[in-house]
Amino acid sequence: MKISFAPPYIDDEVIDEVVDCLKSGWITTGPKVKALEEGIANYTGVESVVGVNSWTSGAILTLKWLGLKEGDEVIVPAYTYCATAMAVMDAGGIPIMVDIKEDMTIDVEEIRKAITNRTKAVMPVDIAGWPCDYEAIKSLVKDSDIKSLFKPTSEVQKKLGRILIISDAAHSFGATNNGKQMGVMGDVNIFSLHAVKNLTSAEGGAVCLNMPAPFENKELYKKFRLLSLNGQTKDALDKSKAGGWRYDIVAHGLKINLPDINAAIALAQLKKYDFLLSERRRVFERYSDAFKKFDWAILPPQDNLKQTSSYHIYALRFKPISEDQRDELIQRLAEKEISVNVHYIPMPMLTLFKSLGYNIADYPVAYDTYTREISLPIYPQLTNEKVDFIIESIVQAYSSIVES
Repeated sequence: MKISFAPPYIDDEVIDEVVDCLKSGWITTGPKVKALEEGIANYTGVESVVGVNSWTSGAILTLKWLGLKEGDEVIVPAYTYCATAMAVMDAGGIPIMVDIKEDMTIDVEEIRKAITNRTKAVMPVDIAGWPCDYEAIKSLVKDSDIKSLFKPTSEVQKKLGRILIISDAAHSFGATNNGKQMGVMGDVNIFSLHAVKNLTSAEGGAVCLNMPAPFENKELYKKFRLLSLNGQTKDALDKSKAGGWRYDIVAHGLKINLPDINAAIALAQLKKYDFLLSERRRVFERYSDAFKKFDWAILPPQDNLKQTSSYHIYALRFKPISEDQRDELIQRLAEKEISVNVHYIPMPMLTLFKSLGYNIADYPVAYDTYTREISLPIYPQLTNEKVDFIIESIVQAYSSIVES
């Protein structure tokens, strides 16, 4: 029984939306992107959404707009994909890594310890689709003692007057916190629309603008849209209209716009996202109902009255288990053609970051989490029969490798 890890959800409605785009004669940024931006805004309750070609480019755009300068710091969790830190580096800043909590989200007390007068932003990550403690993070950056440390070095920073909260919501489209959708938790919230995400455009991202007054998010949308198109005053669609050829370049922007052909995929999925999310929840809950019977299983955070997951990743952890035993368990599953993953190798363990002086010994919770975690397949097309086969295979492998 061959089981893939994370195939995209492509049905006839997705194909029809893409074909409609192809037949329209317009495949780069245009009406499909606008419809997707408006659809995500309506779904999440955020005022303005800017479609871009990746989560990473959206983060770089946000940090450049913030006015990051050499020596400026952005606090990120050590336990995340490398793009979180590399976006900071690409924007000219220094990623300051901190440890995580047992639920795999960033530790707010570690954020507090890491704040200096060079801190310009904090970037919490909704790992596996589970929301961070945004109430605590907001309270922290608004604390009078923390605000007194803040030294703005750009007009945007002066206008904000505190550390910016950028929610790395790459995994969490559809998750909720205190009854609100992800997308409105931070000042800027960025979704990934990558091929393996819950909502996908093959490649892409969505920047949700939720800045407080005196910022005006609709005006900020225009700024971000312009900056995503090389600082050009007209997009390709407007330039293509009869007599519309003249344009200007008014800022040093990036070329990171989302094409309509990509947006069409996500637009079709968004129209049935409640169904897609419920199917992911079915798989998630089936895993949890089975694994909660075993003392050795550490389940991912479960929905409660305050928070719900997007069920993007089922991050199963084991106790006791060594890293070598975990790797052997993954190999046993591979021999049964079950594809699993590990989310993530902590950034301080990666060659690039080790060469920059980061040391995994400084992040004990992140390292311990990594050594005992595997990510299980979770997607709408996964039948109950296949889920049960995965569960049975894991139980057998753990018993054989660890308990014996």
